[in-house]
Amino acid sequence: MTEKFHTITAPGVRLVLDLEVGHIRAFEIEAGGRTLTPLHTAPWVEDRAVIEDPEIPPNLKYLSGDFFCAPFATSDVEHTLGHGWPANAPWEVLDVDERGDRTTARYVLTKPVMGARVTKEITLRGGHPFAYQRHTFDGGHGRVSAASHGMTRFGGRGRLSFSKKAYADIPSLAQETDPARGRSLFKVPARFTDFSQLPLKDGRVVDLRDYPLAEGHEDFLMLVEEKDSPLGWAAAVRTPENDVMLSLKNPADYPVTFLWFSNGGRYYAPWSSRHTGVLGIEEGRAWSAYGHKASIEPNELSDSGVPTHLDLGGSVSLSHAVGGIPLPAGWTEVTGIAVGDGRLVITGDTGATVDYPYDPGFIGLR
Repeated sequence: MTEKFHTITAPGVRLVLDLEVGHIRAFEIEAGGRTLTPLHTAPWVEDRAVIEDPEIPPNLKYLSGDFFCAPFATSDVEHTLGHGWPANAPWEVLDVDERGDRTTARYVLTKPVMGARVTKEITLRGGHPFAYQRHTFDGGHGRVSAASHGMTRFGGRGRLSFSKKAYADIPSLAQETDPARGRSLFKVPARFTDFSQLPLKDGRVVDLRDYPLAEGHEDFLMLVEEKDSPLGWAAAVRTPENDVMLSLKNPADYPVTFLWFSNGGRYYAPWSSRHTGVLGIEEGRAWSAYGHKASIEPNELSDSGVPTHLDLGGSVSLSHAVGGIPLPAGWTEVTGIAVGDGRLVITGDTGATVDYPYDPGFIGLR
């Protein structure tokens, strides 16, 4: 690898990929006369002490934007690092195709995943406030879980909303269990359908949709998409930034959404209580945070008909889009998102709508 960063552009959009780990280091959208930056980059990515620490894995050293995980969480089948080689190993540029206002770049992972060749395809289109991403496995053997790992950061308060979910589920193991190393606040395990009633271990309940819902904590939960959902989406209204971060998916690819609340709740390096206001909105095909082995074996989620892994051996792809728009005047929450004729129609809590160019064919909507 001769370069660390690779930049692609289209009219009004710019994306920088960190080739060392496959993370999106920067994503910029020109809209409403300003530049939106809906994705988060960890504050230590240029900290020499972190970069040179052999105990810190690459995906944490360069934690940024959005990246692909295969497997998701613990790598306890094939010996790799947490979130797998796609989040920790170098990628190489295969080619860049620029046609009119559309730019598509393709990259290949330098290490196989369960014997499969993994390629990353990112498309930017002029006027589209999204990065369209596709990851393809060719060949290989066995099964693997997978997820995107998008992140945003709130400079203050915000509000979350989602496509219709069947339920929210908090896994049985808290993110941080040693009070000397960090703090988790969610009741574990727990399941709930009323998002205003997220249970905490001290007996209180908070509204999942409010950010922040607590201070100084590290927590995780899973949202399971309704089975008849044609478009899976998540919207994060960031009030101080005056914008909305968006994540869009085909539920057939990614039937669950993971929410990672990282708000100063880890005290050890590289976190050092400085990772604050961050929310991971991670579209997944895995059984919660239980790891590779649990996701490819029969489990509670797969037994209910929700896929938690991919079968390797041929060619199989997963696609989604991540982006952002200016917050329309008066809006405090997104209440609906639908696909029109080449447009994405977004409805706010005022009842008003806005629409933006969108390519539904990229993620193969139902």
